[in-house]
Amino acid sequence: MTNKTTETTVVEQGDRASSAVKGAAIGFYVDMFDVYLPVIALAPAMVFFVSPELSIGAKSLIAGMIFASTLVARPLGSTIFGVLADKIGRRLATIYAVIGCGITTLATAVLPGYQHIGVSAVVILIALRFVGGIFMGGEYTGAVPLAMESSPISKRGMYGGVIAATFPLAYCTISGISFLLLQTMPSDGLMSAYVQWGWRIPFVIGAVATFWFAYYYARSVHESESWIESKQDSSDDHGKPSSFRTLMAPQNKRSLIRIFILMTGVWFGSNVVSVILPQILREDVGISVSGATGVWIICQIVLIGGYLASGLISQKIGRRAFFLGCGITMAVISGTAVTLLATGSIGGYVAITSVATLALLAGTTTFGSVPTLVCESFPVDVRGTGYGLGYSLAIIIPSFYAFYQELLTTFIPRAYTPMVLLILGGVLVATGALLGPDTRDRDLRMTTEQLYGPNN
Repeated sequence: MTNKTTETTVVEQGDRASSAVKGAAIGFYVDMFDVYLPVIALAPAMVFFVSPELSIGAKSLIAGMIFASTLVARPLGSTIFGVLADKIGRRLATIYAVIGCGITTLATAVLPGYQHIGVSAVVILIALRFVGGIFMGGEYTGAVPLAMESSPISKRGMYGGVIAATFPLAYCTISGISFLLLQTMPSDGLMSAYVQWGWRIPFVIGAVATFWFAYYYARSVHESESWIESKQDSSDDHGKPSSFRTLMAPQNKRSLIRIFILMTGVWFGSNVVSVILPQILREDVGISVSGATGVWIICQIVLIGGYLASGLISQKIGRRAFFLGCGITMAVISGTAVTLLATGSIGGYVAITSVATLALLAGTTTFGSVPTLVCESFPVDVRGTGYGLGYSLAIIIPSFYAFYQELLTTFIPRAYTPMVLLILGGVLVATGALLGPDTRDRDLRMTTEQLYGPNN
């Protein structure tokens, strides 16, 4: 009887882990789909929202503001929903964040354009992207900790890689949808089909997927037992400090600083290879725009496998060694590969694709183990808050990469500026790895007091 009970318990735990990881992976996919909607789907239809009299520079600035509004809002959302995830539970915080994201995405799909309401059109668009960014930043602060807390220690690295792999998968999906739409309807002028209504289709798809995910998550994913146990152990919350204040206690604060440093490096690498590298492919390597797009899609497909592999590697060698190695490869391998492309030293489609793929893998495969490391770095009572602050606040400094690149051009040729930023990113990642212990075997059920003692 005991053996059957034990077997049933193991099966139930396996089912809970599977549904939690699946939920986090789908949630991150939907989140990334929404993040890149304005960058990929809306870009060919920007004339719908702005005055035709604006200069190319002004239009580029507005396009940058639309994307940046989401980026800036994510740390705010991560903080708000991270605190909620620690207070009311990972599951509810995720559901609330996802529903809010779906509403703002659907609202964007029905916006009128400049020809209807003038400059208010782009102002409302930016405002909606900002509010949507708050909810997008909240999704992963609940879903990812829940998934990691539900996973066996031996599989946390692999599951982190599975969650991260949905990022390039979402990018490829929205690129494919936009490509098919642009092939079947024109985007040449204000009154063209794509500009007037075609761009709305990916937004509607994103909203429907988001609402479906909220329904699925509410029906299929159970609350984290680790979080429930932590609340039962401290059933009387009256007079207890908030998760934010507990996070600022010495030991937790050290972990937060470590993650902030490491993630700042990760975001530097991500910005260079995800934003600057595509520009280099379009402008500096001597292939057509469609050819550059093809190269980039191939890179993203390979990156899916890279994220899965990196999760397995970090489980094998430990998080500390993995991120130390990632810092070195980001600085040396990715930096060299991007420079070769930027200086026009590589010719031929196959060679360009190979070097670009190498640059992307070496510069961003750190993400394959980020979900796991960040969750392992904080006790259960502050994990949502710590994930939100450590992961998302680090976005801010690297988001000004274009300013740093422009500043560097006063000292070195522009073609070498991405290498400098990648070296900086690699140093920060390696430093963050060295500043803390390996967390591979950490028990994620432990609270701050259990992990560090009552005087933390």
